[in-house]
Amino acid sequence: MLGTKVLGREDIQAIVRRLASEIEADLAGRSPIFIGVLKGCVYFLTDLTRLLRQPVEVDFIQVSSYGASTTTSGSVVLVKDITADVRGRDIYLVEDIVDTGTTLKDVIRLLEARHPRSIQVVALLSKPSRRQVEVEVAFLGTEIDDVFVVGYGLDHAESYRNLPDIHELVLETAGGEAPQTVAAGSR
Repeated sequence: MLGTKVLGREDIQAIVRRLASEIEADLAGRSPIFIGVLKGCVYFLTDLTRLLRQPVEVDFIQVSSYGASTTTSGSVVLVKDITADVRGRDIYLVEDIVDTGTTLKDVIRLLEARHPRSIQVVALLSKPSRRQVEVEVAFLGTEIDDVFVVGYGLDHAESYRNLPDIHELVLETAGGEAPQTVAAGSR
């Protein structure tokens, strides 16, 4: 069940407008391509790029480090690769949330091997308390506490992505026990 609302739709849209303004100022003289990390980024990437006045190219990459498990395996498997040639291009890598940083670091390595001019991370959310690998986030929406969140693209077992707000997820327990918050590291 849904727990505390972490960010309402108005808060999210204000963050997206701010980030779009910051990125718009950074785009001058660049050959931008926005690469979204699927699937969680879809709502954020769409709203963000629609606010930009300069034409931009969009592509997607999908990786998995969890498989059917709820904990990371530590190795990233490329599920869907980008189709664009990014050599000499300025990549804005769009991520819904930066948690441990390990998957994002691996995605950055994959893209660096294609010789872009630059890679800048754009993230809606960050959980710095969970970071295991440092990654530079050039454009950050906001930091959140160490809770598992769903909505606005973020999911639990492929559900809840479509919610317009971002909520903490709380699991109901059998036998009348108190509900349990989903561990943040189970994504």
